[in-house]
Amino acid sequence: KPAYITIEDLNVKGMMKNRHLSKAVGEQSFYAFRKKLADKCKVYHIELRLVDRFYPSSKRCHECGHKKVDLKLSERTYHCEKCGYVADRDYNASMNLKDVKEYKVIA
Repeated sequence: KPAYITIEDLNVKGMMKNRHLSKAVGEQSFYAFRKKLADKCKVYHIELRLVDRFYPSSKRCHECGHKKVDLKLSERTYHCEKCGYVADRDYNASMNLKDVKEYKVIA
C-alpha cells in the first residue's frame, strides 16, 4: 500500500465557468470523489495530501524543474524546451505531485 496519495485542490467553480469544460466537469462529482478518497485513506491509514491549486504540476518539467509560461489544455504531451524531456502531460503532472514539498494533510 502507498504511504501517501497527493491530489490537487481543483478550482471546480472556475472550471464550471468555462463553457468548453462545464459539462464534463459537472458530470465528474469531484467533491464526492474527494470525500470518498479521504474516507478510504483514513480506513487504510494512508496520508492524503492536498496541493495548492496554483502549484504548476502540469507546467513544470519533472526532469529539470523548468516552468512553461503557457501550456494549452489541448497539449496532451509535455515537451520541455530547456532539457528536451518529453512525456504524457498527465504523467509529468503526477510525477510533480509525487515529489511536491508543500501540501496540506487532509486525511
